[in-house]
Amino acid sequence: MNFNLDVLNSTSNTRKPVFARNVVATSQPLAAQAGLEMLRRGGNAVDAALATAITLTVVEPCSNGIGGDCFALVWQGDALHGLNASGRALMLHTPERFAGLTEMPDRGWLSVTVPGAVMGWRDLHRKFGRLPFATLFEPAIQYAETGFPISPTVYYAWHYSVVNRLPTLSGDAYAGYRTTFTVDGRAPYIGEIFRNPDQARTLQRIAETEGAAFYTGELAEKMEAYALSTGGWLRASDLAAHRSEWVTPIRASYKGYDVWEIPPNGQGIAALMALNILDGFDLAGMPRESTEAYHLQIEAMKLATADSWRYVADPDHAAVPLDWLLSKEYAAERRRLITPRALTPTPGQPPASDTVYLCAADADGMMVSFIQSNYGGFGSYIVPPGTGIALQNRGSGFVLDPKHPNTVAPGKRPFHTIIPGFLTHEGQPVGPFGVMGGRMQPAGHVQMVVNTVDWGMHPQASLDAARWFWWEQNYTRLEPTVPAAVVEALRERGHEIEVDAGLDAFGRGQIIWRLPSGAYMAGSDNRTDGCAVGF
Repeated sequence: MNFNLDVLNSTSNTRKPVFARNVVATSQPLAAQAGLEMLRRGGNAVDAALATAITLTVVEPCSNGIGGDCFALVWQGDALHGLNASGRALMLHTPERFAGLTEMPDRGWLSVTVPGAVMGWRDLHRKFGRLPFATLFEPAIQYAETGFPISPTVYYAWHYSVVNRLPTLSGDAYAGYRTTFTVDGRAPYIGEIFRNPDQARTLQRIAETEGAAFYTGELAEKMEAYALSTGGWLRASDLAAHRSEWVTPIRASYKGYDVWEIPPNGQGIAALMALNILDGFDLAGMPRESTEAYHLQIEAMKLATADSWRYVADPDHAAVPLDWLLSKEYAAERRRLITPRALTPTPGQPPASDTVYLCAADADGMMVSFIQSNYGGFGSYIVPPGTGIALQNRGSGFVLDPKHPNTVAPGKRPFHTIIPGFLTHEGQPVGPFGVMGGRMQPAGHVQMVVNTVDWGMHPQASLDAARWFWWEQNYTRLEPTVPAAVVEALRERGHEIEVDAGLDAFGRGQIIWRLPSGAYMAGSDNRTDGCAVGF
C-alpha cells in the first residue's frame, strides 16, 4: 500500500502514527498499556487484545463491561477468523411480553440479552492464546482493586450517563447501578481515583474458572436471584445455554483491496454495501475535502443502511440474502439511484431466499480487530449488587413488528451495531481497523477505507480527518473542520446539515497497518483519551 508519508518529514504539528513491531491501539491509555504488557511478557496479539478488552471494562465502564457482547477478527498465518460473541434474547422474552409497547425499551429488564463477552474472551484464548488465561486479567483486577484516575473523555461519557439517565431510573432493579457506578449519585471527576472492588472479585472468579462461574456458577446464580427479586426475566438457564459462534467473515472488494466484516447479525454488511456502491466512482480523482466526495459517500451510506435496517437479523432465525446484497450487480443497481441531489433512502428489493474498539498486532504477524460494548452507556443500567456487572441493553436492537426479520423472539440475537473491520490486499493482510459509535460505525469504516485506499492517508491522518455521519432521511452531521464552502454546497444539493462539535457523534477509531518491512504503523483517534503504543 502506498501511503503519503511526506508529511511525516515536515515540522508541522500534525499528529504522527506510531511505528513498532508489536503494537496495541485503543481508546484508553491504561488499557493500551495492559495489552502491551502482555506482549512484553511473551504473549501474542490475542493475549494483548484480551488483556486490553478486560481492562477496558474497568477503566471505561460507561462504554463496555463484563455484561456486554464482543466480536473479533483474527489474522493468523494466511487466514482470517471471525468470532461472533453476541448474546441472545432471554427465553422468557416472548413477543407477548412486549404487548402494548410501540418500541423496544432501551433500559431495564426488557432490554437485557445474555452477555456474550466473557465467553468470547474464553473462546478467543482457547483457540489462539499463549499466556495463561488468568494472567490476562491481572492489570484489570489491579485497577479495580486499587483504583485508577478518570480520564477526560471517560468522565464526559460517564457524567452524561449519570445526568441523563439516573433521574429516570426508579425501582429496585436500578439500585445496584447507583451504588456501583456513581459516587454519591455523581460521576467520578477527571483525575479522581475510582475503585470497584465488586468488579475485581468478579473478574478474579472469571479468571480462575475460565468463565464457568459467570455462565454456570455463583455469578450466574447472583444474576438470576437479582432478576427474580426485581421482576426480571434473566435465568441461570439462559446463561448456561449461551455459546459463541466462529463465523466466516464476509467481504467486499474495493479498488483492488478486500474489506472484511463479521456477517449478520451485525451491521458490518452496511459498510461493505456502501463500498461496493462507491467502487464505481473515482473518489481518488477528487479532492478529499470536496462537495462531490462528501455527497457520494453520504448517498452510498444512506442506501446501504436502508438495506441493513430492512434485512439484517439473526441468520439462525431469518434468511439474510447476503450473496445478493453483496453482489456487484446489486451495487450497480443502487448506484444508479445516486444523482447530484440528496435522496431519501428506501431499501432495495433483493430476491427472496456506547462501545470500545481496540486492535493489536505482534511481530509474528498475528493481528486482531476487536470490539465490545454495553450498547447505551451502562447498558440496561441493571447491576446485580456485589458483582460489578452492568447488564447490556442490546435487546433494544430488536423491533416489535412481527413481520420484520429482526422481530424479538426467545433465543434470538438482535441487530448488532458493533463491528470490527479488517483490510487485505491480494490475499495478504494490511491490518485491523474500527470506529466505535453505534450507528456511526459503518460510515466510519467506509471513511477509513476511502481515506486509506483513495487518498493514501496514513492511520493517524485518516483518523484525525473531518468526518460525516448520516443519521436519517436527508439529515447529516458534519464536523466543524469540514470546509464551510462544502457545508453550504451540500445544503444546496438538498442535504439537511448540522455542523456538530460533539466528539461523541463521530465515533472513536483505531487503525494498525502492516508495512512491507513487517513492522506496523498505528494510529489512535484524537476524539478520545486513547493511544497507540508499541515496542
